[in-house]
Amino acid sequence: MTQARPLVSEDSRAQAAYNALRKRFALQGVSTAIFSGVVYGLFTAFMTLAMDLGIWTQWTGSDSTLSPFLQIYLVGTLGSGMLCLWGAIWSLAILAAHGKFPDFIRSLCSRPGCIVLGVAVAGGPTAMTLYVLGLQLAGSIIVPISALCTAIGALLGHLWFKQRLTMRKWAGVILCFLAGALIGWSGMTDDAPTQMGLGMLFGFLAAFAWGLEGCVGGYVSAIIDTEISNAIRQLTACVGTLFVLVPLFGIVGGADTVGMVYAAMTDWTSHFWFVVAGFCTYLTYMLWYKGNSMCGAALGMACNGMFSFWGPFFCWLIMGVFHGKEGYALPFMVWVGALIMVGGIFLIAINPLEWLQKKRNVACSR
Repeated sequence: MTQARPLVSEDSRAQAAYNALRKRFALQGVSTAIFSGVVYGLFTAFMTLAMDLGIWTQWTGSDSTLSPFLQIYLVGTLGSGMLCLWGAIWSLAILAAHGKFPDFIRSLCSRPGCIVLGVAVAGGPTAMTLYVLGLQLAGSIIVPISALCTAIGALLGHLWFKQRLTMRKWAGVILCFLAGALIGWSGMTDDAPTQMGLGMLFGFLAAFAWGLEGCVGGYVSAIIDTEISNAIRQLTACVGTLFVLVPLFGIVGGADTVGMVYAAMTDWTSHFWFVVAGFCTYLTYMLWYKGNSMCGAALGMACNGMFSFWGPFFCWLIMGVFHGKEGYALPFMVWVGALIMVGGIFLIAINPLEWLQKKRNVACSR
C-alpha cells in the first residue's frame, strides 16, 4: 500500500516559515526604529533644558560678556560636545559591562569599523553641531526639518545598497516627508527668531549628514555588533566636537575654551540633565543603527522620522509645561502632521490589504 503524498511539500512549508520569520524580523526592526525616534525627541528636550540652566544662561543672556559669534557657535558647539561626551561615556560603560570592550578595540582596526568611524564624523561632530546651532538660532522647528534625513537615507539606501522599495512603501516615505514638512511649516509664525533662515539651513545640512550616516551606518551594523558600532560613533562624535570644533571656534572668537569647558563640567545645575540627555543619545543611536540593520536603511529612516513630532512634543512637555518656558506650545497642525506620519509609517510597515484580510479571516473564524 503506497503512502499518500502530502498536499504541501516540505520545501514549500520551509519557505513559508522562512518568509514569516523574515517578515517578523523586519517588523521588529520597524518597531525598533520607531522607538529610536521617541528617544530622539527626549534627548532633544533634555539638552534644550540643560542649555537653559546655570552657567549657560550667563553665556547667552542679555548681560553676557561673550560676542554674538561666541554665543551662537561656541556655546552651541560646547553644548553638543557635552551631549556627545556623555553619550560616549554611557556607550563605553555599557560596552565594558557586557564584556565587549576587546571586540570594540579589534573592530576599530577593521574595515567596517573604519567605515562607521568615517560616517560618524559626518553624523557626529558635523551634524550634531549643526543641529544644536539650528536649535539655538531657530528653535524646535529645526527638529522636523532635520527629519528630512528620512527621505535622504531612504533614497541613498535604495541607490547604493539596492534596498528595494515597493510603490506602497514609497507612498509611506512620501507621507512621512510631507508630514515632517507640515510640522515644520506650522512653526513659521510672526514671532519667529530673527536668524531662522540660517538655523533652517543648518537643519537641512544636518539632515543630509544624518541621512548619509543612517544609510551607511545601518548597513555596516548588519556586519558588526550594534553596540560596538554605536560606541565607535559616540566616541568619534565626542573627540571631534570637544577636541576639534570647540577649540577651533574658541581660537576664531578669542575665547578661553578651557575655562568654559571646566565651567560647563562643574555646573551641576545643568550637568545632571546633560547626563540624562547623554543616555538618551546613546540609546537613540543604538536603536537607530539596529533598526536600520534589521529592516533596511530606507524603512528604518522613515520610521525613525517620527522624531519630527516627538522632538517638539517633548520640548513642549518639558520646557513649556514643567519648566514654564513660553514659546513651546504645539500648534494644531503639528498634531495633524503627527497623525499623517503615523499613517505613513503604518503604510511602510504593513500592507493594509493583507492586514484587513487577516482581520476578516479572524472575524469569520469566531
